Amino acid sequence: MSLDLTPEQLDRYSRHVIMDEVGPAGQGRLLDARVLCIGAGGLGSPVVQYLAAAGVGTLGIADDDVVERSNLQRQVIHGDPDVGRPKVESARDFVARQNPDIAVETHETRVTADDIEDLIGDYDLVVDGSDNFATRYLVNDACTLAGVPFVHGAILRFEGQMTTFEATVPTGDGDSGPCYRCLFPEAPEPGTVPDCATAGVLGVLPGTVGCVMATEAVKLVLDHGETLDGRMLFYDAEDMSFREIQVEPRPDCPICQPGGVESVHEVSYEHTCSIAAD
Repeated sequence: MSLDLTPEQLDRYSRHVIMDEVGPAGQGRLLDARVLCIGAGGLGSPVVQYLAAAGVGTLGIADDDVVERSNLQRQVIHGDPDVGRPKVESARDFVARQNPDIAVETHETRVTADDIEDLIGDYDLVVDGSDNFATRYLVNDACTLAGVPFVHGAILRFEGQMTTFEATVPTGDGDSGPCYRCLFPEAPEPGTVPDCATAGVLGVLPGTVGCVMATEAVKLVLDHGETLDGRMLFYDAEDMSFREIQVEPRPDCPICQPGGVESVHEVSYEHTCSIAAD
């Protein structure tokens, strides 16, 4: 653990260091942490921005997209000169300007079942800001099966949802779960739920949702406070309200309960991402 902070780090992170709940030891944990951010778009932007500012020492950024001008209304780590550049490169350059302490590992790829297990194995936790159901289910399944904690967020129009899964490997002792599939066993039929490109999204919405996601990630690294594990938080920006629901382990969940699938290679992430019962 990095307890020997340099004078520059003591200055930069002074508001953390003076907190009893963080202190030099907590800042050392942040500097030693390795966090993978899946998506460098609307949600990934505030996540990357605030984790880098907080001093999370190594940020992995996975995204296969390029910056488009229509992104700039909400994806605040990219600017007009970045249009046409890979988002991972633009995000890396943003972090370099913001905080030279941070090492950025770029993964210019769409995360698939073929590479996700190797990818998440290099990180302490995952923050999923992806914009499609296939990736969300893939992240859930891979992280849960590997016991890697992950933070989830999603947005559309005026609404967002956030949760955290601390991801214990199924053991049969009743301690595992829940996971994303406990609440949503399968994705909606293709075409039944619009995406941001067709339905739009309020530009400031991902800032609120992404900040909650970044907060959850920092708390996981610090091992302090109560996360959203077992709860999903819904935010409606139109009437400025928050509500939450409990997420309980589903006894027949094929991912977070014993006796289910053992690898993402057993699952098809097309259409509804469903897992057929034996």
